[in-house]
Amino acid sequence: MSKQKLTTILLLFLVNIHVALADEGMLIPSLIAAFESDMKAKGMKLSADEIYSVNHSSLKDAIFQFGGGCTAELVSSKGLLLTNHHCGYSQIQSHSSLENDYLRNGYWAQNQSQELKNPGLTASRIVRIEDVTNAILSGVSSRADKASMEAIMKKIAAAAVAGTHYVAEVKAFDYGNAYYLMVKEEFLDVRFVGTPPNSIGKFGGDTDNWVWPRHTGDFSVFRIYVGENNQPAPFSETNVPYSPLHYLPISMKDRHVGDFTLVYGFPGTTEQHVVSSYLKFIIEKERPARIHMRDLSLGVIDKGMRSSDLIRIQYSAKQASIANAWKKWIGQIEGLQNLDGVSIKIQREKEYTDRALSNPAWSGKYGTLIQQMNDLVANQSDFEFKYAMGIEYLSVGPEYFKLARSLNDLITNYKKYNDSGELPSVIAKLKASGEGFFKNFNSEIDKEIFNLLTKAYFTSIYPGNAQQSDLEIDKLTNTIYSKSIFTNQKRFQDFLSSFNSKSLAKLQKDPGFFHYNKEINAFRNEVVPGYNAFSSSMTALLQVYVEGRKLMYPELKHWPDANSTLRITYGQLEGSSPTDGMMYTEHTTLDGIIAKYNTGNPDFELLPRMLDLHKEKKYGEYAQDGELWVCFTGSNHTTGGNSGSPVIDAEGNLMGLNFDRTWESTMSDYMFDAARCRNVVVDIRYVLWVIDLYSNAKYLVDEMQLVKEQN
Repeated sequence: MSKQKLTTILLLFLVNIHVALADEGMLIPSLIAAFESDMKAKGMKLSADEIYSVNHSSLKDAIFQFGGGCTAELVSSKGLLLTNHHCGYSQIQSHSSLENDYLRNGYWAQNQSQELKNPGLTASRIVRIEDVTNAILSGVSSRADKASMEAIMKKIAAAAVAGTHYVAEVKAFDYGNAYYLMVKEEFLDVRFVGTPPNSIGKFGGDTDNWVWPRHTGDFSVFRIYVGENNQPAPFSETNVPYSPLHYLPISMKDRHVGDFTLVYGFPGTTEQHVVSSYLKFIIEKERPARIHMRDLSLGVIDKGMRSSDLIRIQYSAKQASIANAWKKWIGQIEGLQNLDGVSIKIQREKEYTDRALSNPAWSGKYGTLIQQMNDLVANQSDFEFKYAMGIEYLSVGPEYFKLARSLNDLITNYKKYNDSGELPSVIAKLKASGEGFFKNFNSEIDKEIFNLLTKAYFTSIYPGNAQQSDLEIDKLTNTIYSKSIFTNQKRFQDFLSSFNSKSLAKLQKDPGFFHYNKEINAFRNEVVPGYNAFSSSMTALLQVYVEGRKLMYPELKHWPDANSTLRITYGQLEGSSPTDGMMYTEHTTLDGIIAKYNTGNPDFELLPRMLDLHKEKKYGEYAQDGELWVCFTGSNHTTGGNSGSPVIDAEGNLMGLNFDRTWESTMSDYMFDAARCRNVVVDIRYVLWVIDLYSNAKYLVDEMQLVKEQN
C-alpha cells in the first residue's frame, strides 16, 4: 500500500470518528472556553464564563455532589436542593417505618421545622479547579515515584485551603497525564424536605430501569442548612437555610426537538480507552459472572419483599442498589455486542499502531503499545476477575459481613481503648451501630443469600476444585445463622454488653467471624496484590497511550475519562433510532403512565390521586399543548454519578433532572455511539406538578424562580 493511500485512509477514518463522536465528551469546566464556539453552534446562549467562573457567581455554584455519589442542584435562595429519588432513597428509607411509610406514601414537610436531619449526609460544591500538572511532575524525577507524587499532591491541597473552611484534593486525569486541584466547600447539615411516593419516584421499577420510554418521577427534595456567616456547620437547631451564590431558575418554556441541553454534574467513571481484549473480557467473562451473583441475591430479596411490608421497607434501598448495576451490566453487554464493539476497538487499535509506525519519532514509544496492553490482559486479567468476584461476595453479598467488619477496629485497638478508658464509649457506638444494622436485617433472607452466593463464589474462584462441597456449605450456613453473634440482634448485644479481654478469643471462634476473616484474608493476600499489579501496569500503559493519542490525533476532541469530578456535557433534546426499524420519540407524557398502570404490572402501581388528576386533566401551568410531559431524552454523554444532575437550557435555566440512560446507552462507559446513546431526564415541569398539584406542597414551588415563555 502506498504512503499516499494510507494517509488518505487514515484521514477518512479520523473524519468518521469525529462525526460519530460529535456529542461525546465529559469536559472539565475550567477548560470549556475551548468548546464555547461549538456549544454556541448547538444553541447555547451563555458564555463560558457564565457556566464556570472563580471570579463571580456562575452555574457551577448551584451544582453539588450529593452524598459523595450523586449530583444535586440548588433551586432557591433558601438552599432548596433537588436530586433524584433514587439518590435520596437511603435517607427516605431510613426515615420510613410501618407507622410512617414514606416509601409507599411519600413525605412533605409542611414547614422547615418538619425537615428531617440526616446524620452523615453531605453536599459539596466546587469553589475552583486549578491545573497543577507542572507543580506535580516537576517535583519528581519519575512518574513511577508514586510516594513522592502523593506527598506533593497532599502539600498542594493543604496549602490551597490553609486558613479557610474549604477542603481540597488533587486528582489525576488521563491516567496521570494531568493533575487538577479541586477546592470544595462541604456542607454537613442536609435535611430531608420531601419525596413523592414510590409509585411516582420509582414508577416502572426494575421493568423500566435503563429503558425507554420512561415515565419515572425520579426526584426528591432536600435543603442545606448552615451556621454563622453562611458557612458549613454540623447539625444544630440554630442552623439556618443556606444562602447560595447561585441557584437555577426553572424553565417553564415549551420544549422542542433540537433544544440545546447541558448536563452539569459529577460523573463517576468511564473507561473509553480500554483495549479490545479487555472489552472482550468484560463482555464474555467478568460482567456475566457478576450478573449471576446479583441474580441470586435479587431472587431472594424480591421474594421476601413481596411477602412482607416490613421486609419491603427493610430491603427497598438494598434491592434498588443491587438491581441498578445488575440491569445496567446486562444492557452494557447487549449494547456492546450489537455495536460489535470489540471489532471497532480492533480497527481503532490498528489505526493507532499504523499511525505510530508511520513516524519514526512515534514508533519507538507508541508502536507496540497496543500489543503490550493486550498481552497484559491475556496474562493477568484473571486477577481482575477474582477481584470482581470478591467485591460481589464480600462487599455486596451477605449483609452480616458488614457487621463483622465493623468489629475489626475493636480487635486491633482493644488494648489502647482499654488503657485509655475509651472502651465503654467504643462499645456504646458499636451497640448503636448494631441497632441500626438489625433494624434493616432479616436473618432468613441473609441466610439464603449467604448459601447461594458462597456456592457461586467458590465455583467461580476455584473452578473444578471448589474448596467446599454444597453439603459443607449448607452445614456452614446453618451453623453461622444459628450460632454467630452477627446474625442475631440479641446475641450481638449480649456479646458487647459483657465484653472483656476474654471476648476477643471468643470472637475469633465465632463461626460467622471466622468464615468472613478467612475469606477476606485470602482475598487480600491472594487476589488484591495481583489485581493491584495488573491495574498499575495497565494504568501506566494507558498513560502512554493517551499521551500518544493527544500527540498523534490533534484534530480530535479530547476529554479525560470521568473520575467523579465536576464535568460538563452538552447535546440536544432528541429521540433516537437505536436499532433497525425502531424509532423513539423524544418525550413521554402522563397518558403513558396511565397506559402502563392498566397493564397490571406491580412495577406500575399508582395511588388513586394520580388517576383522579389525570381524569380531570388538572395540569395547571405545567402542561405543554395540553400534555403533561414526564420525561425526555437528550444526546448528552452521561454515566453513573450524573444521577440528579441538572439538565440546563441555552439560557441557564433548569429543564429537568438527569436520572438514567437508555438500554442502548449503558455501553457508553466504554464506547459512546451518537446514534444510539441517550440520557433520560425527568422534566422539571412534571416535578413541579407533583410537588404542587399532586402533593399540595406549592409553598416549595413558591420558593423557586419560574421562567415562562415571553410574549
